[in-house]
Amino acid sequence: MSEVLSPAAADMAAAGVFRIALGVEYKGSRYRGFQRQRAGVPSIQESLEKALSKVAGGAPVRLSCAGRTDALVHACGQVVHFETEVDRSMHAWVMGANMNLAPDISVTWARAMPGHFDARFSAMARRYRYVIYNDQIRPAHMAEEVTWNHRPLDVTLMRAAASCLVGTHDFSAFRARQCQAKSPIKTVHHLQLIEHGKFIVLDIRANAFLHHMVRNIAGVLMTIGAGERPVEWAREVLETRVRRTGGVTAHPYGLYLVQVDYPAEFDLPQRYTGPHFLSALPEAAS
Repeated sequence: MSEVLSPAAADMAAAGVFRIALGVEYKGSRYRGFQRQRAGVPSIQESLEKALSKVAGGAPVRLSCAGRTDALVHACGQVVHFETEVDRSMHAWVMGANMNLAPDISVTWARAMPGHFDARFSAMARRYRYVIYNDQIRPAHMAEEVTWNHRPLDVTLMRAAASCLVGTHDFSAFRARQCQAKSPIKTVHHLQLIEHGKFIVLDIRANAFLHHMVRNIAGVLMTIGAGERPVEWAREVLETRVRRTGGVTAHPYGLYLVQVDYPAEFDLPQRYTGPHFLSALPEAAS
């Protein structure tokens, strides 16, 4: 390994152990989520581990991730880490993994990390984008990468409704029944609605998310945007703390994990905020 390592990462390397962080992007349409599933059920984790194991000369690789995205959900800024005794350059981890992955998964960068780095527990915040295609005619292109909504949506109403969800709240009304989070109290740092042609992008950043939280927020905001409920309904749903008051969970196809924030000490590479076809969008204010 010829890269310049931080002192803490160099100490690990001297002991013959490397902790490697990777940036990963994927189209989740063919997979049952990030997390490894039972035999025969495709997952992002299993695909990555098999590809990285080949780079490691057959040595097993076990990944930890920043966010366990659900079935059919995509990522542009997923972060994972693993430990290995196999010495490879960062270039080799990236290019070797990509040679052994399907075209809908890519490793975008690799970095040797100190032992106290953890892709999940070191994260300070996560950011998602939910992409709505708002038109009467369903899109033939990107049909599995956006959520189509044929009803005309009033973005001004959606923005007004979203404002009550910013801050620290009990989001029980927006969590799935099977959610295993210890606490429903989360802090939303920003929640913005961005218009880009026929796209409406819900851009949300929080310290952590509950299972289906973004999709349930999107469902409530689209219902309000369509004029089926008043703006005040978003706050009413939040205050009930009861999931069934929030209507239908929005489809997973439009959801992307786009960014994970870590302390500056880890100095992880920064790419543009995706997805690719929306990379020209302005950055949301934190």
